[in-house]
Parts: sequence; structure tokens; C-alpha cells
Amino acid sequence: MFFALCLPLLIISSCKEKETDEGSDYPLINTVTGQIPIDSMGLTLIHEHMLVDFIGTDSVSPNRYDREAVINKVLPYLLEVKQFGVKTIFDCTPSYLAKDPLLLKELSEKSGIRIVTNTGFYGAVGGKYLSDFIFQENASQIADRWIAEFNSGIDSTGIKPGFIKISVNEEEPLREVDAKLVRAAGITHVQTGLQIASHTGTWNTAKQEVEILQNMGIDPSGFIWVHAQAEQDFQNYLEAANLGVWISLDGIGWGLDEYVDRLTFAKSNGILEHILISHDAGWYDPSKPDGGDFQPFTNIFEKLMPALNEKGFKQSDWDLLLIENPKIAFGKAQEGDS
Repeated sequence: MFFALCLPLLIISSCKEKETDEGSDYPLINTVTGQIPIDSMGLTLIHEHMLVDFIGTDSVSPNRYDREAVINKVLPYLLEVKQFGVKTIFDCTPSYLAKDPLLLKELSEKSGIRIVTNTGFYGAVGGKYLSDFIFQENASQIADRWIAEFNSGIDSTGIKPGFIKISVNEEEPLREVDAKLVRAAGITHVQTGLQIASHTGTWNTAKQEVEILQNMGIDPSGFIWVHAQAEQDFQNYLEAANLGVWISLDGIGWGLDEYVDRLTFAKSNGILEHILISHDAGWYDPSKPDGGDFQPFTNIFEKLMPALNEKGFKQSDWDLLLIENPKIAFGKAQEGDS
């Protein structure tokens, strides 16, 4: 058990949390191994990757990698971060970038970490990862596809998504197809309760997405502003938080300084309750020998925590960021059939 492995700098309450009764009345969320009460997610990383293939929509295929080789590469990193008390990981690899629910299921079963996959399409990089039909269909038709995955499972796997993952290009106004993806996400959110996480960047773009959702009658709390660390004007974090938007600072696997500054600002301005953190780390890349270099999922615990503890962060702050906020952010979870 991981209890004895908690470090002094990481005396996090996950070391003493209780398992929630699987028969409880808490909202449920879909993982790749089935539904769980959202209150049992525990210590959660909300944006990571196991496998990503950037070859493009026309060429992406399961034939480009060996599933057993991916498992052998990724599993040690999951077991490593499990030692820090992590119980749940959201895999943010979208469709047409090698999302593989069966791979995630096997990794979850072998590691003992719950993994949540997604539905949605990825519009960034000029639409390189969008299939032709996405440009032809309207928002309702696209949403019907995502709702079907929520109801019946992704492809023929029977594995159901636990959130919506889209992405948009940094443009003003938004590209027509990007705005359509946001509307499709809004329709899906209303029908399923799935939270919307959008790969974005600056607030100028995220604000446009939020306005589309508001015009649909959707509360901004249904939206996660992914890669918000790209925003340079910290005052925009206050505007987003005041609206109820979730601000995701999620590239911690690739650096530290910008996160220390942003999280210190969030704490001093009383908006930590609107912040999510993760690494955007991993991943097995089929285009590289042996899957390439794999960035571990541990920077938060080994580097960020010591740095921020020196600046006055306390146990309650880490509990909020890594346990309570993920539970609340994804708390409008699906309550469909198992």
C-alpha cells in the first residue's frame, strides 16, 4: 500500500482518505473499467497522456503501434506516480490522435489507477486532426456522435467517455469549424452532463468559447480552460474565475517557474478553488523508436510542491487542487447505465 511511501513534503490527505462505498448516492463518472462514484476519485491528475500519434487523420491507425509495447513502456510510469497516492488519471488524447480505450483499460487494470477517457474532436493545428465529415456536419450531428459514445461506448469497445475533449485554434473570431465544435460540446454537455475541456491557450480565445456556451444557456462552470498557463495577463484569471470557469494549469511535466508564479497569484487572490493542475506528460509516440522519450507524471510531487510549500502553500491547498477541485469540476458527471 502507498501509505508508508508518502513523503514529508507530500503529507497529502489521500494518505488517509477512505474509499467511498460503491453503492453510495454520489454522482457517477465513467472510467475505462466502469462507473465509479465521483467522490471516490481521490488524488487526481486531470490532464495526462499515455499514447499520442501526430501522424494526422488520414494516416492514424492502431497498426502503427504494438499495444503490448506501449503497455511495457507506460506501465512503470503509472506505478511510479501511484506511489505518490494518485488514484485517478484523465487521459486527454482525443479521437484521431490514437485514442485507444482498450489500451487504457489494460493499463488501468495492470496499474490499479483509474483512467478516464473522453469523447470529442481536436480542431487545433489548423484542423489536421479533423476528419472530412466534421467540416460537413452541423453541430447537432457532431454532438449526436458524442452522445452515442456516452450512451453505448466508443466504437465497439463498450467503454464510455467521462468528459468531452475538444480543441480550437487561437484566432479571433474563432474559425467556423472551431465554433461548431464548441456548440457541439455544449449540446453534448446539456444532454449528458459531461464536462467540457477545451485545449485553448489564452483567455482571448477561451472567452469566445465561454460566450458561445453562455449564449446556449450553459453556465461557464461547465467549461475547463485547458493550457491556461499560456495566458500572460494574470488579471484575466480573475475574470475567468469570477465567471466560474475552471482554469487548468496543465503543462507541469515540461517546466516549473511559470506555475509557481501563477499558483502563487491564484492563492493570494483567493481563486485556488477555480484552479486545476496536471502535467500534460507522457507519452508513447509511434513515430519514434521505442515510443520516444516519456515524460514522467511526478513533477507536481517532486518539484512543484517543495517550491510552493516554501511560499506558504499548505496541506489544505494541495487537497483542494488535487482532490476537491477535480471532484467538483467533473461532478456534473453522467448518471447513465453502467
